[in-house]
Amino acid sequence: MRPLEETFVPEDHFRDEVTAALAAAEDPQVPAHERAEMLMEIAMGLQQRPKAADQISLAISLYDRAMRLCPQDQRLLNARIAARRGTALLVLPEEGTQSLQAARKAFETAIPAFIDFGRPEELAEAEMNLGLAIQNLAGQNAARITDAISAYQRALRTFDKARFPKEFAILQNNLATAFLSMPFTDQRAKMREALAVQAFEEGLRVVNLIDHPTEFAMLQNNLGNALQYASSGHTVANNLRAIEAYDEAMKVRRRETMPVEYANTISNKANCLWNLPDDPEVPETGNQANLIAAQGYYREARDIFSQNGESEKAKIVSEACDQIGRELLALAPAHGAAKAIGEAEANAAR
Repeated sequence: MRPLEETFVPEDHFRDEVTAALAAAEDPQVPAHERAEMLMEIAMGLQQRPKAADQISLAISLYDRAMRLCPQDQRLLNARIAARRGTALLVLPEEGTQSLQAARKAFETAIPAFIDFGRPEELAEAEMNLGLAIQNLAGQNAARITDAISAYQRALRTFDKARFPKEFAILQNNLATAFLSMPFTDQRAKMREALAVQAFEEGLRVVNLIDHPTEFAMLQNNLGNALQYASSGHTVANNLRAIEAYDEAMKVRRRETMPVEYANTISNKANCLWNLPDDPEVPETGNQANLIAAQGYYREARDIFSQNGESEKAKIVSEACDQIGRELLALAPAHGAAKAIGEAEANAAR
């Protein structure tokens, strides 16, 4: 249940502005569309820098109030409020699909007005967010992933690589993850994998480490995942490329500044190392060194996830860490592996 407006007091500099906006919303001397727009802007401010889920809930309640105030003949303003409300619903923590369904409806309601009266960028942003809502619903078997792909492709009509590199890169990432989420049981599975890798690489052509670090790291991490899990006959080559992609992502995702994202990436890298021979040219020599390195990454990720409240992820990587430990114990010591294992265990215990 969402908190009532009257019982929630934001704990940041938006408190006074929220209070003023709510007071203005009751002032009959201020035109209704101006009151609605004021509420929308305050809600956007709360939404952009939330400290807790309650602030997202408050933003949604402000959008709801704005929509009740906004005159019906203000189609573009109504569409803008609906679309912003949809973005808040997308990030509202919940179990189930109620908020995602409401977000989808909000974007679908806004899009016709954007087509008739809005700017192309507004329409493209609504299509992109519609795709995201549908993709999340598809992950819960509540929508078709092909509808998300269609929405992303419509957004690309405006968000091209030349004028909107950041949005283009995000769309390529979303398209790729949508391709990878489709069932891999038919003959077109390999084609979708190739399309996903191509989309990640296309996005990386237009963003860089300096100007778009967040998007750059996201694409590199997800490219690594696509390569690692590709069902091709070039497993070792793909895994080597995946390691390179993870290392690029880790130039941005650092433990000090982005701990959870960093832990996600080193977990992915650990899984890749687990399946990679120490010497790709002589795979029969085994992968003891890579197993030790993978175990170290899993331990670090487990600690980070535990410290940041990601208990489920911590459990998964802990189990992987234990499995690698069993595999290392089962290996016959060779080429100094026994010493390396002992050193790794000692370092982990410090």
